[in-house]
Amino acid sequence: MNKPFLSIIIPAYNEETRLPGSLEKIAGFLARQAYRAEVLIVENGSSDRTYAIAQDFAQKNPLFRALHIEERGKGIAVKTGMLAAQGEYRFICDADLSMPIEEVNHFIPPILENCDIAIGSREAPGAQRIGEPAYRHFIGRVFNSFVKFMALPGLQDTQCGFKCFSAKAAAHLFPLQTIEGWTFDVEVLFLAKHFGYTIREVPIHWHFDAHSKVRFLRDSLHMAGDLIRIRWKAIRKEYGA
Repeated sequence: MNKPFLSIIIPAYNEETRLPGSLEKIAGFLARQAYRAEVLIVENGSSDRTYAIAQDFAQKNPLFRALHIEERGKGIAVKTGMLAAQGEYRFICDADLSMPIEEVNHFIPPILENCDIAIGSREAPGAQRIGEPAYRHFIGRVFNSFVKFMALPGLQDTQCGFKCFSAKAAAHLFPLQTIEGWTFDVEVLFLAKHFGYTIREVPIHWHFDAHSKVRFLRDSLHMAGDLIRIRWKAIRKEYGA
C-alpha cells in the first residue's frame, strides 16, 4: 500500500470537549482532498475520556489512529506522533483547530514547494489574530523576542501550534528532541537551522481560544529556562558539531 501524502498529528491532553468536533471537521476536510492522508491522535496522561473518544472515532474512520502514552507533555506527544507517522509531509495540528483545517494545504505542495519545514505564523504579512486579548499578544511578543535572541533569529512566530515537516526532516530532527514540554518546537526548529533545513513562515488566520491550556506566567518562566538549556546544549555540542 502506498504511503500517505500527508500525516496530521494531534497531541491531545484532556481534550474530551474539543476533540470530537475537531475530528469531524478534519475528517470532512480530508474526504474532499485528492491526496491520501492519515491522522494520528496522540493522547498522553489525560484524566478524562480523551483516549476513549479517539479510539471510538478511529474505529469508525480508517484514516484515523489513536495512540496512547503515559508521559505528559506536548513535546513527547508530538515526537511520538511524528516518528509513528508515514506521510511525506507531517503536520502538527492543535486539537482546538484555532487555525481552520482548510489552511493546511498552504503548508504543502503544490501551494508551497521546496520547503523542508513550514510553520504557521500569526505575525507574517497577511496573517490575522482573531479575538486575542491585548495582554496575551504582548506577552507572546515579549517571549518571541527572547526566542529570537537566544535561539531563532529571523522567525517572527515560533509558538503557533501548526507546523509541517517533510518526512526527511522529521525523521532526522525528532529523535534528537529532548524537551518534552511546550518549548519542544523551539528546540526542533533550532536543530533544523543547525542542520541547514529550510524554514518558511506561513501566514494563517488564528482564532484565540480562551480555554487554552497554556498558563502564561508559569509556563513562560519554564519555557525561558528551556531556552537557556537549548543554548547550553548547543555550546556543549550535545546536538552534534
